[in-house]
Amino acid sequence: MKVVFFGTPQFAVPSLQSLMAHSDFELLAVVTQPDKRRGRGGKVTPSPVKAAALTAGCPIWQPVRIKKDSETLAKLDALKADAFVVIAYGQILSQDILDMPRLGCINAHGSILPAYRGAAPIQWCIHDGATETGVTTMLMDAGMDTGPMLIEETIPVGLTDNAWTIAERLSRLSADLLLTTLQKLQQQMIRPVPQEDARATYAPLIQKSDYQLDWQQSAKAIHDKVRGFYPNCTTQFRTNGLKVIATLPLGASYWQSLPAEMAELESLYSAAEVDENADCGTVVAILKNYGPVVQTGSGHLLLCEVKPAGKKALSGWDFANGSRLEKGESLGV
Repeated sequence: MKVVFFGTPQFAVPSLQSLMAHSDFELLAVVTQPDKRRGRGGKVTPSPVKAAALTAGCPIWQPVRIKKDSETLAKLDALKADAFVVIAYGQILSQDILDMPRLGCINAHGSILPAYRGAAPIQWCIHDGATETGVTTMLMDAGMDTGPMLIEETIPVGLTDNAWTIAERLSRLSADLLLTTLQKLQQQMIRPVPQEDARATYAPLIQKSDYQLDWQQSAKAIHDKVRGFYPNCTTQFRTNGLKVIATLPLGASYWQSLPAEMAELESLYSAAEVDENADCGTVVAILKNYGPVVQTGSGHLLLCEVKPAGKKALSGWDFANGSRLEKGESLGV
């Protein structure tokens, strides 16, 4: 099969590498976003997909606006590809582009469609407390993740998973499903299934305001937000910003879901003298070797890792010791 690959971030790299390594596929070209200035030094850096594609020896095209780039469009059309594979490319493809390949444009989306259509399916899925997610391959159409579905596969989401750990697993799953999808399409062994639009939910771009924590929410809701929007959630501590990177809700509902190395948490928490009437955002306990426990609108939340403004990330225990945190202090505005 003759394939053109469209993609930009690290999430797309395993899929590209699978296509490059498999003898069933001929990679004709890679289309990715233009190089950008990244990091504190502002060094111009290629996208992860471009960096991976440089070893393939195939053309790499980086149009600023692909729908308006007549030269790139002409080159794509001239390739007469069997399929375009699109993974988190970052630009909308026009109908002209979608119609170019013989088998169509194939996308792998990081959710079980029609749930979480849109730009941030992994983040919002975890934010909403889902216990499973997955990947759906589909034939692209002009809508936002509305095309007919081809193959799907689910994975579980654990209590301590975050957007990064799930993205890593889904990127590998996408690579496997894409190969299977392309092979079955070529062999006419797969039938596209229309999505049920009435069941659709959406995962829009995350806004800066979404990162602010509200301590009046439940411990579980705050925990899901922290891991869904990892590592960017913020609160206030002693008039400065504090990033909350990792948390755990405490209580009987969660002990069985904890990693084995945290088994002592139950006894430590049970032995702590906790003020059950504290205001939301108040530090009600400091668990030895673990860190501060914060009162929420419902339940208690352990701060496992935080990043004070202008400093490196710290474990909850190191943060409590380094800041000389005391019970009764408050987080939040």
